[in-house]
Amino acid sequence: MTEVLFYHLTRQKLDDALPLLLEKSVAKGWNVVVQATSEDLTKRLDEHLWTYRPETFLAHGAAGNEKPDPAQCPIWITTDTANPNGAAIRFLVEGAIPAQVESYERVIYMFDGFDEDAVAGARERWKIEKSAGHVLTYWQQDEAGRWGRKA
Repeated sequence: MTEVLFYHLTRQKLDDALPLLLEKSVAKGWNVVVQATSEDLTKRLDEHLWTYRPETFLAHGAAGNEKPDPAQCPIWITTDTANPNGAAIRFLVEGAIPAQVESYERVIYMFDGFDEDAVAGARERWKIEKSAGHVLTYWQQDEAGRWGRKA
């Protein structure tokens, strides 16, 4: 079964938390797809991953760009449900819904804890993924912004 993780953003915004989780995933040798629901967010994340820290960047590609080839990208940002880079991990942001989760090692829902609709959507996805028999974990940020497992 796929491991499904829910990351409840309570101390940081997505733009701050996502790059660190992507770094950890790529360091483990996993290809990643980040799925959003809007082109605006995919463009913002595309730009942000090149500049989020002055001393480094995360090599990636994004839908809408002709280069690079998605199959050559360790991280692919899109609004589509496809898996063009053979990712083992799928991050779902902004309420994105996957076509299916079974082909991934991990599926990670990241949601804004200050957005009632986002929290309600995450609760609904929890029920769906649990009824599908996936292994679920729930993570929340502490005062310092570190992730702690809550369930």
